[in-house]
Amino acid sequence: MAHIKLPEGLPGIRGAMAFRPETARPLNDLVEVLLHAPNSLTPGDRELIATYVSSENDCYYCQTIHGAIAAASLNGDEALVKQVKHDFHNAAISEKLKALLVIAGKVQRGGKHVTTEDVAAARAQGATDIEIHDTVLIAAAFCMFNRYVDGLATIQPRDEAMYRERGKWIAREGYVNVSKEYLPAETAH
Repeated sequence: MAHIKLPEGLPGIRGAMAFRPETARPLNDLVEVLLHAPNSLTPGDRELIATYVSSENDCYYCQTIHGAIAAASLNGDEALVKQVKHDFHNAAISEKLKALLVIAGKVQRGGKHVTTEDVAAARAQGATDIEIHDTVLIAAAFCMFNRYVDGLATIQPRDEAMYRERGKWIAREGYVNVSKEYLPAETAH
């Protein structure tokens, strides 16, 4: 049971966002830019970063929904998503993404853990400054999102099919468009 009365039938962050739409809009705008908008990193790569950080933070809802969005963005490759969560060093992903996940993991533990050597290693694999920036911001933002979801003890169903279907929808439509489902018209875009 959630720590506060959240709208019924909206699990995870959706319930919290529907409870306080004034804060939901900027959060949805941020996640849209970071994970869905055009970028040199694919949406699948960016969702893998969000999934990995959420997994490290042990946030069931976020790691499951973003894992489903990542899989939907990666031709349904759920096995790859699981591999990245548990051992990305041996996953079938680019060396650049592995270097960015090192940075994301260090941000998850605390921003000061990121070293000049970590950034140099990412650059050596072809990471641009914007990709490094966005990796750090995705990791930092997902620490906040994970704590938001878990700090309110939101409802986090264990129905994998629900996450899979919603993941496909978000991968296709984006965060801002999907948020119209639970935010008032004047708050959603």
